[in-house]
Amino acid sequence: MDLRQLRNFVMVAEHASFTRAARVLGVAQPAVSTAIKKLETDLGLVLLHRQDKRVQLTAEGNELLPHAKAILERVEQASQAMARLRDLDRGEVRIALPGMIGSYYFPALLMAFHHRYPDLKLSLCEAGTREIQGMLERDEVDIGIIIEPTADQGLETVPLTRQEMIVAVGLDHPLANEEKIDLDTFFQHELVMFKPGYYHRELINNLAKHLGVTPDIAFETNLIELIRSIVRQGFAITTVLKMVVDQDPDIKAIPFKDPLHMDLHVGWKSGRALTQADRTFLDFLLEQNPR
Repeated sequence: MDLRQLRNFVMVAEHASFTRAARVLGVAQPAVSTAIKKLETDLGLVLLHRQDKRVQLTAEGNELLPHAKAILERVEQASQAMARLRDLDRGEVRIALPGMIGSYYFPALLMAFHHRYPDLKLSLCEAGTREIQGMLERDEVDIGIIIEPTADQGLETVPLTRQEMIVAVGLDHPLANEEKIDLDTFFQHELVMFKPGYYHRELINNLAKHLGVTPDIAFETNLIELIRSIVRQGFAITTVLKMVVDQDPDIKAIPFKDPLHMDLHVGWKSGRALTQADRTFLDFLLEQNPR
């Protein structure tokens, strides 16, 4: 039993005629008759009653027909899905990335990618690292930019880049004249931080716990521009990627005495086949960020 035999059988059953079935299939009538006879021989069953020019299904034929239709439909769906994977003109990549990364690291990369592949659609959403992991597991996005993944997350990951974390302070802040800042000094000041669920916040919580101190978090917000404004006006300090404040003349970026870095990875759900569009985007990212 093969697909050609099933396709011929379905056409004959639907049109109740070998002649009409052959016309729809674009083949000679004897080819249709031969295919049906071979199918009946393979199954050891009579599927069609042939009466003059009319054709009727036997009980066995009626039993096979819905199965044959379902098989052919699934094959067609599979063929269409594979065609979509090959066709970058209709491809889409759903990407989730943290706000700080999305605002300051990815815009230039995304524009370069769009310039190279103008017909490939990128759908972007912003979320914290932990939320992104859940989105990948639930197939809500195809690719996520995550920070320091662990082995038990059910994800496949590839290192992307390492970025330095610095202390950001306003120019009038007491720490503004420091060349480097240690963690003990950092935690002596009021902080503005991302809300829980973001790596930025988890990093601070873990560092504070290690030192046995409670961070003085005066402001919580996921809005990067608001964080910059609070720091700029001297209401609090924070730690962010160096690139976030590099171009801000009213904020000073001060390295930690013991350097802190953020390791970015690109990840996707383990065992999930990447589409051609996904693979193209992934290859582009790794091309732009050779390790």
